[in-house]
Amino acid sequence: MDFIFELPADARGHTGILVFLCRLSKMVRLAAARKSVTALQAAQGFVDNVFRHHGLPEVFVSDRDPRFVFHFWQHLFRLLGTRLDMSTADHLQTNGQTERVNRVLEDILRSVCAAESTKWSTLLPQVECALNNAVYRLRVSLRSM
Repeated sequence: MDFIFELPADARGHTGILVFLCRLSKMVRLAAARKSVTALQAAQGFVDNVFRHHGLPEVFVSDRDPRFVFHFWQHLFRLLGTRLDMSTADHLQTNGQTERVNRVLEDILRSVCAAESTKWSTLLPQVECALNNAVYRLRVSLRSM
């Protein structure tokens, strides 16, 4: 899980994206967020965008962003039996998959939002679909080699 910020504010005041990536399947889930997102709001974003579709992961990788270091996360995952692995920000050996997805996501958003920069959050479902289908095709072609 990671954040991308410094996007133009959309109509609802979102200037960032919560990026959730399954390291096994490479599936991406995206959620618009405000710069002032709290640990509780991030947890709710996780529940709404990941947990309800896929359940709880056995391992959760995060880059020690202050929004994730709160006791809320530690207690939540301890109660649910999930190990919380904290990585270092921008540490490619630990969280490189998400960092790569973030770079591609930023490129896509620049392209699709060139005309109307404040509409990016309404396009997240389409961007998420494009990312997931592109990653899937890459995995299939690699498996067939």
